[in-house]
Amino acid sequence: MTGTGRRTVRSKGKFAVADGSDVSDVSRTSSRPSSKSRMDHRRDGSLIRILNVDLRVMLAIGLVASLAIFFLIQSLIAPVEESHQRPRVVTPFPSPKLMELDQDGRYHMRHVCQDSDELSKYGWIAHNGRDFGKQELVDQELKLETSFLKSRSQGSGYGGDWAVQIDVQHEKSGPSNELLKTGHMFFYLADESGNALSPNSHADENNVDSLLASGSRADVGAWQVHLNSKETLEVHYSGFRTSYIHNLSDLILQDLSEQVRNFGRLQLPDSSENSANILVFQVAAKIPFRMDITFVSGTEGKGSSSEQRLSSLQGASLSTQLQQKQAEFDSKFEQLFNGAHKLESDSTIVGKAAIANMLGGIGYFYGQSKIAYPRHDNYIAYWPAELYTAVPSRPFFPRGFLWDEGFHQLLIWRWDLRISLDIVGHWLDLMNIDGWIPREQILGSEARSKVPEEFIPQYPSNGNPPTLFLVIRDLLNGIERNIFTDVESRDVTSFLERAFIRLEAWLQWFNITQSGKQKGSYYWHGRDNKTTRELNPKTLSSGLDDYPRASHPNEDERHVDLRCWMLLAANCMQSISKFFKNGDIPGKEYASTVKLLSDFELLNEMHLDPTSGAYFDFGNHTEQVRLSWKEVRGENHHLKRELVREALERPKLRLVPHIGYVSLFPFMGKIIPPDSWILEKQLDLISNGSILWTNYGLRSLAKTSSVYMKRNTEHDPPYWRGPIWMNMNYLVLSALHHYSQVDGPYRERAKQIYSDLRSNLIRNVVQNYNQTGFLWEQYDQRKGKGKGARLFTGWTALVLLIMGEAYT
Repeated sequence: MTGTGRRTVRSKGKFAVADGSDVSDVSRTSSRPSSKSRMDHRRDGSLIRILNVDLRVMLAIGLVASLAIFFLIQSLIAPVEESHQRPRVVTPFPSPKLMELDQDGRYHMRHVCQDSDELSKYGWIAHNGRDFGKQELVDQELKLETSFLKSRSQGSGYGGDWAVQIDVQHEKSGPSNELLKTGHMFFYLADESGNALSPNSHADENNVDSLLASGSRADVGAWQVHLNSKETLEVHYSGFRTSYIHNLSDLILQDLSEQVRNFGRLQLPDSSENSANILVFQVAAKIPFRMDITFVSGTEGKGSSSEQRLSSLQGASLSTQLQQKQAEFDSKFEQLFNGAHKLESDSTIVGKAAIANMLGGIGYFYGQSKIAYPRHDNYIAYWPAELYTAVPSRPFFPRGFLWDEGFHQLLIWRWDLRISLDIVGHWLDLMNIDGWIPREQILGSEARSKVPEEFIPQYPSNGNPPTLFLVIRDLLNGIERNIFTDVESRDVTSFLERAFIRLEAWLQWFNITQSGKQKGSYYWHGRDNKTTRELNPKTLSSGLDDYPRASHPNEDERHVDLRCWMLLAANCMQSISKFFKNGDIPGKEYASTVKLLSDFELLNEMHLDPTSGAYFDFGNHTEQVRLSWKEVRGENHHLKRELVREALERPKLRLVPHIGYVSLFPFMGKIIPPDSWILEKQLDLISNGSILWTNYGLRSLAKTSSVYMKRNTEHDPPYWRGPIWMNMNYLVLSALHHYSQVDGPYRERAKQIYSDLRSNLIRNVVQNYNQTGFLWEQYDQRKGKGKGARLFTGWTALVLLIMGEAYT
C-alpha cells in the first residue's frame, strides 16, 4: 500500500512469490541505471524476462513456478521514465531516440514481478489454487498468455507432472508488427538444493518435441523437461552453479554481453558450468507462436509410463484439459459468488480476477526472521520456519503480513477450505513460546535482499491485529449452520482442536503485553514517544500506520480498535471451548472476558464522545502540534533544514478527537445494540459527506480531522488519513447488513446506507479495473482513482465478497 506509511512497514523491496508468476518483456536501452538508483526509485529498468521454474518449490509443495515468464522482445521501446520530478534542465526531450544503441553490449533484464516493469496489464484471469491457472499479460504491442496444468498419475514422482502452455500474439494489428517479427522467450529451471541439472545439448532446434533437460532428486526421482511446438523454434541455453537465484539476471546479462561483443549475436552460449543447478533457456520464434513446456517425473526404469504421461501434457491433449479446467473454474465461481445471477458482466470479470490473483499469489517461503533483541548484537535469528501464505501484492508486498492474512482468508476459505486451513496453520506454527507471532515475514536471502536493512527486524513487544480470528469465527458459524460437508466439518473440527492451545496462547500474549492501566483497556505497543520528526507518532502495530492517535504516547493510552479485536478473539475462544466441552480441550472459561469486553456501558465510559456519537482513543493528547522547518545539525556537525515536530501546548489526558475508521470499530464489531441512539449517531457519521461518506466508499479519516490528508513527516505522505481502504469498508458493510436485518428503529436506514455504499464501492472498483486493468491498494477519496500499489489483490479482493453479499 503506497505512501511511506505502508512502505515503511512493508518496505520498498519486492521479490517473486513462490508461484513463480513473474512476467514482463524486453528492450535495449542506451544506459543502465545503478542498482541503488533502481531500488530507490522502484524502477530497475530491467527489460529481459525469464520464465522461472523452481524445481524444489514446485515439486515439494506443488506450486508451478514455471509461470514466471519474462519476455525479450523489441529493440525500439521508449526508455523508462524517471519516477520523480526532475528539473527541466536535466530532463530529456520526450520523444523516442533516433539512435537506440546499447553501450558495450549491455542489456537490461527483468526477473521478478514488479510494478516498474510497466506492463499495461498483467495478472491471473483464472486460478483454482491447486492445479490450474491462466494469466494474461499485455506489454507494448504484445499479448502473452500462460496457462499451467498439474497432473498426478500412476508412475509420477512426488508432486506429480506439470505443463505450461505459452501463447504469444500481437496485441493489435498494425504497422509496428513488422518491427516485432521475432520474440525471444527466456525461462529457467533451478534446484535450490544444489542437485546438478543436465541440459540436452544435442536437441534438434527444428524438432517438434525436444528434450531440454533432465536430472534426479531423492523426492522426485528421475525427471525430464520437454519443449513442444508446431512452430520452428531456435533454442539456446546457459548453465550456472550458484545458490543465489535472485541474482540470476546478472549472470545471464554477463553471458549475453559477451556473446554480443565476441560474436555480434544476442543469444546464450550453449554452454554450462560443471554441476550446474540452474539452466536458462532462450527460445526464439516468429510471432505469433505457441509452445508447451512439460515436466515429467518418475522417468527412470524400463517400465516407466513417462512417455504416455508426456504425450497427455502436450499439444491438443493439453489444450483440451486446460479448457476443461477453465470451465470448472467458471462454474465454481458462479456457484459460490453469483448464485442469484445478479452480477453484471463487468463485475464478473473483476470478481474472477480478484479470486484468481488472490489464489495465484499464494506462495511458499522458508527462512529465519530477524528479531530485535538487545542482548545479542541488537538482534537474534528466529528458528528456521516455513510459511505457506497469500500475499497482499505480488509486485509490491510479496511476503506474508499477519493482519492482512485474516482478511485474505475470508475469501480463500469460501473457495477452498483445505487451503485456508493450511495457511492459518502455518501462521500459528510461527508462534514462539510466549504466544507472539512476528507480524511481517521476511524469510530467506531473496526476501531480505529486497527489504532495507532497518525494516527487517521484528519487535517481540509489538503485536498486530489478530485477524485470523475473523476466519475462525466464520468456520465456527459454518459448523453451527451446517454449511460444510461431513468431510469438511471433520477437517474444521480437527483443526480447531489442534489449534486451540496456540490460539489460547496468542490471546494470552495480548492480555499480558497489550493491556492498559484500566481493566478492560488495551493499547498498541511500539509507538515512538521520543520522535522529533513525526506529526503524530505512527502505530505500525495496529496496521493503520499513520492513523492519528494520542499526540504523546504513554502507558495511559486506550485504543478502541484493539479492545474490539480482543472481544472478537475472546468470543471465538469461548465458542471453541463450548464446542469441545465434552472433549479433551484444556481450555479456560472465557465467559468472564467476553462479559467484560462486551459491557456496553463500560465501553461508552472509556471511549464514547456523546456529542458526536463517535468512539475515540484515549491518551495524553494535544491538537496543537505541527511540523516546522528548522535548522538542525547532522553528521559532521553540518547544518541542514528539516521538518521538525513542534508542540504548542502541553498535552493532557483526554479523548483523541479524530473521527475515522477507528471510531467505527464498535459498530463494525456489531457491539452496539440495534435500538441504541448511538447506532443512529454512527449511521450519521457514515452517511455524512463532510465526514466519512464519498461516492466511492468511506474515507479513512474525516475531513474534519486536524490531520486530514496531512503528511506525517517530510517523507511520509498521508496513508490512512483520507484514502479509501477495502478491508474496513467490507467490515462496515458487514455491520450495515447485520443492522438492516435485525429489529430496531434504524433498520431501514441501515438498509439504505448499505445499498448505497455497496453500489459505490463496486462501481468504483470495476470502473478503475476497466480503465487500468488492475485492482488497487487504496482509492482516492476525492475522485475515486486507484492509488498506491497496483495489482493489489490482497484485501482489495474482498470486493468479490461484497458483490456476492457474503458476510459473517
